[in-house]
Amino acid sequence: MKTEEIAVIDEAVRAEGAFLEPLRAEIGKVIVGQSYLVDRLIIGLLANGHVLLEGVPGLAKTLAVKTLASTMDLNFSRLQFTPDMLPADVVGTQIYNPQNGEFSTHLGPVHANLVLADEINRAPAKVQSALLEAMQEKQVTLGDKTFGLEEPFLVLATENPIELEGTYQLPEAQVDRFMLKLKIEYPDRSEER
Repeated sequence: MKTEEIAVIDEAVRAEGAFLEPLRAEIGKVIVGQSYLVDRLIIGLLANGHVLLEGVPGLAKTLAVKTLASTMDLNFSRLQFTPDMLPADVVGTQIYNPQNGEFSTHLGPVHANLVLADEINRAPAKVQSALLEAMQEKQVTLGDKTFGLEEPFLVLATENPIELEGTYQLPEAQVDRFMLKLKIEYPDRSEER
């Protein structure tokens, strides 16, 4: 490749990525430090790949995801996974109306651009598998109807590596759906201030 061609490509890359610094700066108004986390969330969004966040509570995982969604003007929903959840709590359900004899569809929280699956390992396997179709196929099936999910669609799931009581190990098929697994650490002293 000639030097001129490389310069043209370099300039094109720089022009396409011009939005990144203002985006990081805007997120930085809310999230102090945690640049590793913020950069990887942006990479996941741009690469259309889901992200699994592993870290103890209080490291700004939820706040970072909410901030990314609001900064980019994307729809955000949060699912707090618990052992008593049902698949319908994730994808939605059809509800029968006896007055007109018809079913109406109520879409679940997975129908958003950014979905935070908080403590995903607290939900039983059938709930996790309901999320699996959405993550892989970017669609959800309710009864005999299939609903496409919004673009972009990104699942950001969290799990606490310390509290293992009352959790379910994520099946390998689900772990495989995540493009990135991030181990979030405490910020350094200068960022804590």
